[in-house]
Amino acid sequence: MNEIEVEYITKKFGKFTAVDNISLTVKKGEICGFLGPNGAGKTTTIRMLCGLLKPTECKGTVNGLDIMKNFEQIKKRIGYMSQKFSMYSYLTVEENLRFWGNCYDVKGRKLKERSDYLLNKLSLVELKNTKAGILTGGTRQRCALACALVHDPPIVFLDEPTSGADPIARRDFWKLIRELSSENITVLVTTHYLEEAEYCNNIILISGGKMIAKGTPSELKASVEGKIVGKKEITLEDFFIYKTESIYNK
Repeated sequence: MNEIEVEYITKKFGKFTAVDNISLTVKKGEICGFLGPNGAGKTTTIRMLCGLLKPTECKGTVNGLDIMKNFEQIKKRIGYMSQKFSMYSYLTVEENLRFWGNCYDVKGRKLKERSDYLLNKLSLVELKNTKAGILTGGTRQRCALACALVHDPPIVFLDEPTSGADPIARRDFWKLIRELSSENITVLVTTHYLEEAEYCNNIILISGGKMIAKGTPSELKASVEGKIVGKKEITLEDFFIYKTESIYNK
């Protein structure tokens, strides 16, 4: 079953075309990566798929709902984590979860159970009474993800969720994304890190608002001409030997 089916999605702002005729299909439980530089049109595309921005032209569905006609209903069925930290900094982690749960009409015992589950799953239990504004980068991202998942959506849109995070936080966050996929949650994630594309089932490369390639990581690598002429595992010991030889050879 396809959770996202889109043909010819286009967005124009006056004479400027931000997204130009992009088509994509994402199956249930897949991780689809939107890869491209800043300004490529990734965020604009995600905002249209989330029902936050009406396309200039489009034919397609998100979770079975028509993008052009049912954008208000789409908002209720998806989770969205924006580029900017969207939590209220003066509220605690747990208070943010309760607030966003109520926004999605998740209340009472159901909200308590869902909040407790997410606090445990995302390793936020010890920080549940901490103000969101003083959280560190990686923890802030986990908090934002928890709020995007509080209403148990079947589809989650993550807009550059690891931007600015350190390598360990990025690795841990992608582990969480893969766990979501294993639970049959569909994930569409934007990134400009090439190495992160390896975690995706399918990748869409965009530049200047246009799709320039798509396929699995293996398919895209196979499509590039050339071959690997050598491979060696680099260790910390190799680095120190290289630096030492460089100093003595001066």
